Amino acid sequence: MKTFNAVVRTAVIGMLMGFAAAVVAQQPYPNKPIRFITPYAAGGSTEGIARIVAQKLTENWGQQVIVENRPGAGTMIGVDAVAKAPPDGYTILLGSGNITFVPLLLKAPYDPIKDLAPVATFARAEFVLVVNPSMPVNNLKEFIAYAKARPGELNYATPGAGGSQHLAHELLNQIAGIQTQHIPYKGATPALTDLLGGRVQVYFSSTLTAIPHIKSGRLKALAISGKARTSALPEVSTFSELGLKGLDEVGTWHGVMAPAGTPKEIIDKMSAEIAKYSAMADFRESLVKQGMNSFFSSPVQFAALLRSDLDKFSRIIKAANIKLEN
Repeated sequence: MKTFNAVVRTAVIGMLMGFAAAVVAQQPYPNKPIRFITPYAAGGSTEGIARIVAQKLTENWGQQVIVENRPGAGTMIGVDAVAKAPPDGYTILLGSGNITFVPLLLKAPYDPIKDLAPVATFARAEFVLVVNPSMPVNNLKEFIAYAKARPGELNYATPGAGGSQHLAHELLNQIAGIQTQHIPYKGATPALTDLLGGRVQVYFSSTLTAIPHIKSGRLKALAISGKARTSALPEVSTFSELGLKGLDEVGTWHGVMAPAGTPKEIIDKMSAEIAKYSAMADFRESLVKQGMNSFFSSPVQFAALLRSDLDKFSRIIKAANIKLEN
């Protein structure tokens, strides 16, 4: 009898647990905490913007959105973790421009188009072209003329081979018809240090990093990416304004992505939420403090951006013959 009763109790408990799980599953999304994976190390600007979005989602949805840093392998570890996560909306990714070009340079365990679902972009970070003050140039036209007269003699720094700044410089070489040599560093700090010291001559810098050095006169700003001037450096003209077309998009976007197969209603709900934030003054101001501007795109627009980036970066990498090893 005891054995029979124990079996009945076990069966009843199992039924109740199954019923509870079904009830939870039927509750409106989200009904539990969300993991927001950033494929970068802790402490950088990318973590800062991830926390801005996470805080907004937490406040408005009543469920905790937890930022989780998963750096390594050129962002592939963090991206792959999301690509292989259950497509239920409870694991999302802080994506950026390198989503498309890293798999073009390294053997990636995922396909950025097939394995990830675009939700929404929310920010853009522009790059400003800066030179050491010892360079006898004061504008972009003079720099290009100076570089053309000295093919292969000028060195440009980057925080590492195969990154967005590397591709930006190579695109500048291709569009301007100049030859400058790549000097890769292990991070932005040593690259900037050597630029300030005059050991390299030119650098595509993030605006946040460059601003204090431009203001102090320790660097000269020649041009900035983007379709319009940034409020952080209103005196610096865009490349298009200066007559050099094709460099508007060398900055990088930041957005939210989910595993492929995530239900459309979840994608749309999250995208609509981010669209709402993008119009808020406090959200925009928070991005500006991180050296970025608000930049929203819907899932459809985001998907088109990914395809455009894939085509653009493929052409840059092929023309510059950039090769990396895993």
